[in-house]
Amino acid sequence: MLLDAGIRNISWNVGESATLPTNLTEQNQDYIQWLYEENKLIAELCIDKPIYHDCNDSRFSQSLELNNKTGSLTIKNIRKIHSGPYKLQIPEGPHKVCQRYHVTVYDSLPSPIITNDSPQRSSSLDSISNCSFLCSVLNVTDVTLSWYKGNSLLSSISVSDLNIRLSLPLEVEYQDNNTYSCVVNNPITNKTTQLNIKELCNIDNRLQYLGFIAVVVPLFAVVVIAFRCKKFPCQKGK
Repeated sequence: MLLDAGIRNISWNVGESATLPTNLTEQNQDYIQWLYEENKLIAELCIDKPIYHDCNDSRFSQSLELNNKTGSLTIKNIRKIHSGPYKLQIPEGPHKVCQRYHVTVYDSLPSPIITNDSPQRSSSLDSISNCSFLCSVLNVTDVTLSWYKGNSLLSSISVSDLNIRLSLPLEVEYQDNNTYSCVVNNPITNKTTQLNIKELCNIDNRLQYLGFIAVVVPLFAVVVIAFRCKKFPCQKGK
């Protein structure tokens, strides 16, 4: 009778070399089986001789490798199509066991991109002293995008099963000296981009614009008043 060791959940990123272990230091069984989706025999080790089966399923073609000593199964250059249930069976010998694995494969994460999302033409003092940013990642699945202030979480947004553009806004004061970062993560890894407020905010350009408005508008008013007085001479006492 086989001893059922239960299910082990294992995760990898796309492109990694993934090994499903037998937990044996050396193979002292005459026969070891590896199955996919419970009933598809994909590899077997028979008296130190590895045998591979495609089961009319090209996903495993040229991607499997059995360790002759331990019987561990390696999936080279793992892809999302390799996700799913696997089963190790040792039906004979001193270690009769049935070990199940559930493999999840995640896309490699891109680094988040932070862009300036502030109004380019605004005379509002608040919009001049504050800066708006947008953190984005493209074509992602099963991830969370978050803004952090130091180690404190400010906001986050998640997506489960759609390859989309994911974006998250943030507004800070230009004089803010705190450290901000945008992080994208899945259950096994993350990528971080630090925010450089002064580099992205373009505060000098917007201050120059506000100064231009402050000079030009009063000057224009003076010109209009002078023109009106020249065209319509002011009466005495008025």
